[in-house]
Amino acid sequence: MQAVLRVNSFDPDKLAADQEQLEEFNRLHAAQPGFLGSVTVDLGEGRQFVLNLWDSEEHRVAGLGALGPAVERLVNPLLARPSELIGFGPVVASDGLPATDA
Repeated sequence: MQAVLRVNSFDPDKLAADQEQLEEFNRLHAAQPGFLGSVTVDLGEGRQFVLNLWDSEEHRVAGLGALGPAVERLVNPLLARPSELIGFGPVVASDGLPATDA
């Protein structure tokens, strides 16, 4: 399993006005072969930590290529500054915690 970690800093007004753009991107993301899911953490003031999981490096790389135009069209216009890639690589441990509502 592969993980991609990034911090997105959204313009809160743009995000509130165009939430459907982010929802559309999330649907496209979820439809990618090998995509396993995401965890998004609200850090406040428009900042979100995002962890994306892929079943393989090949799927992660292919997803990156396939989603590039959608990022440009749907996500980047909502950002206050460019997305910060923290890193990516193989998942070495996971304890499978269930999702909870905030």
